Amino acid sequence: MNFIDTNKPVLVTGATGYVAGRLVEKLLTEGFIVHAAVRTPNDKDKTQYLDALAAKLPGEIKYFKSDLLEEGSYDEAMKGCELVFHTASPFIRVIKDPQKDLVDPAKKGTKNVLGSANKTESVKRVVVTSSCAAIYGDGVDVLEMPNQELTEDLWNTSSSLDHQPYSFSKTVAEKEAWEVNKAQDRWDLVTINPSFVLGPGINPHASSESYSIMKQIGKGDFKMGAPEFNIGCIDVRDLAEAHFQAGTKAEAKGRYIISGTNSGFLEIAGFIKNKFPNYKIGTKKLPKWMLWLMAPSVGMTRKEVSKNVGFPWKANNSKSIKDLEMKYRPLEGTVTEFFGQLVEAGEIPKI
Repeated sequence: MNFIDTNKPVLVTGATGYVAGRLVEKLLTEGFIVHAAVRTPNDKDKTQYLDALAAKLPGEIKYFKSDLLEEGSYDEAMKGCELVFHTASPFIRVIKDPQKDLVDPAKKGTKNVLGSANKTESVKRVVVTSSCAAIYGDGVDVLEMPNQELTEDLWNTSSSLDHQPYSFSKTVAEKEAWEVNKAQDRWDLVTINPSFVLGPGINPHASSESYSIMKQIGKGDFKMGAPEFNIGCIDVRDLAEAHFQAGTKAEAKGRYIISGTNSGFLEIAGFIKNKFPNYKIGTKKLPKWMLWLMAPSVGMTRKEVSKNVGFPWKANNSKSIKDLEMKYRPLEGTVTEFFGQLVEAGEIPKI
């Protein structure tokens, strides 16, 4: 017996986003009616990739105009839904006002979506896209963790509006979600905490930090070498699968680290150079002192460099493998397919 009624619609917030696109594809493949909540439902440039999927897959898509900062904005889109996926949240590094650009949309958006869930009697489960950034702030933090690895029972305590504001926004937004969830007993909450998302999206022209970094590599920003900036990586298609399983498996509960590989920019650059040898990509380690000097010109603070470059990164993904039956694909294919997609789409010049 299904935990949720598969004939009922499923809501996806931020449906035109990078992660949401692959999740919508999965839901349409499984025959669901998807209520796609977007800011501009009539913008065909944004919706054409979802429409193309819906045209060839068994499911159906319906668009609803919604805004993260508008209370009640998701009421209409949520009508009749038993399952809600809240994926909408900004991921940008160049910001003028961290409170306004990151924290408000993340926290208030979560509050507004969950406020609609409280009003919608049909809702049984909400899956919120959080981040490993809600678990740790800087690479140096991992050294202080038990076994020097990220686990679901840890929280980021080192980020703030002034330092790592994106990570701070993800932390306060997820904490808000758990507070709202605990104040009621009708719907349950599952959070997905992915590491750095890579891999081909449904829209090769999307704007996301993941796309920006691939383009930076393609245009030669790493020609002198790559920083020893270690991160976890997850394929966007695996991440979509994790969301789907978290939403449809009755036994799924709590937080889930979704990370396929403990890696770093050095390894990522090496994978691309092997597959695309004509691009100017250095595969040697860029000295930390050099990156420290360059930091402001590459969109980083010197504090970020000091606390992240040269530290190991490790996450424990065993809970996701056990509960969600996750099978993670190798990182090399994720990276080279993503880079190749951007080359084919003209986002990275062909060489």
